[in-house]
Amino acid sequence: MSESTHNLETADPAAGGIADGIRRELDPRAIPLQRVVGRIVTACVSLPLGVGVGVAWAVAGPPAGVVGAIAGVWAAITGGLGWWLHRWAALHHRHASYTVHEEDIEIRSGVVWRKAISVPRSRVQHTDVSQGPLERRYGLGTLGIYTAGTDYAKVALDGLEHETALRIRDHLLPPAGADAV
Repeated sequence: MSESTHNLETADPAAGGIADGIRRELDPRAIPLQRVVGRIVTACVSLPLGVGVGVAWAVAGPPAGVVGAIAGVWAAITGGLGWWLHRWAALHHRHASYTVHEEDIEIRSGVVWRKAISVPRSRVQHTDVSQGPLERRYGLGTLGIYTAGTDYAKVALDGLEHETALRIRDHLLPPAGADAV
């Protein structure tokens, strides 16, 4: 286990206060969700490409060997893209985490180019929690954090259990009667 994941906690954030300083993984249900999204992307890329190949063959009428080669390239692109997006879901999950402190939230992500973003509560202007239809099916949500700055003016943390996203949102909001900025 590498040092960067040594302190990674998979415990339920509901067990204690949300601002406990423990680095947590995203919800594991984010992996199958991202795999479904990968299948949809693969279909959206593969289907038009396949139709284009079919139309080109119908118009040009190439010899059978050319059709076989084109079909082979189409199958390789479709299979390769599908395999990569299936594998990418687990890679992304392994390298994504978040830590909620009393005064800020830190979000780490990136498989190839890694980044760590720390958003102080004092810079948070507003937050939102959203759920698309697939996220709703998996019980997940995306936390959106909007700041006053220009760089990272919106920071999104997807792959959170919906209730956890709501708890983090509530923690980041200023106390009643206080102004965030």
